[in-house]
Amino acid sequence: MTRKSRRLILIAACGAVLALALGLILSAMSGSIVFFRSPTEVTAQGVAPGTRFRLGGLVKEGSLQRGTDQNINFTVTDTNATVQVQYRGLLPDLFREGQGIVAEGRLEPGGIFRADTVLAKHDESYMPREVADALKAQGRWQEGGSKGASAGKAAEGVRTADGEPTLGRRSER
Repeated sequence: MTRKSRRLILIAACGAVLALALGLILSAMSGSIVFFRSPTEVTAQGVAPGTRFRLGGLVKEGSLQRGTDQNINFTVTDTNATVQVQYRGLLPDLFREGQGIVAEGRLEPGGIFRADTVLAKHDESYMPREVADALKAQGRWQEGGSKGASAGKAAEGVRTADGEPTLGRRSER
């Protein structure tokens, strides 16, 4: 056996070992590579307490309760199932009931989700893609409905921080 053929066999063996390791890693992670879980998935899959994941859905109307020392309780729903969420801290400025959110944290033994991060929508027409897909799959998604869509040409111009079109013309340079 020549020196060149031994080197090629060694390179091929190393490549095969790396490919096998990569395959094992990807197959082990395939169940946990999820952007978030909906409340229906959390209740149906029986997520084990202490499991860290992202929970996505809509903040249920009338469920927001602000306690002392920045403790906040609210319910996340996908209109099929609900999950009670406890959060301690400051909520994003745009957080409100009926809007889409994604919360990151752990599931407690009593079925309460203890969030350490809450992400809210950034404008009136935004909803996390996965939440929208889950609502579409359930037949509960309503297209349109944003103020900007009916504003016609004004919607194409510059917008203020709250999403409303400005009254002035866009400066031309």
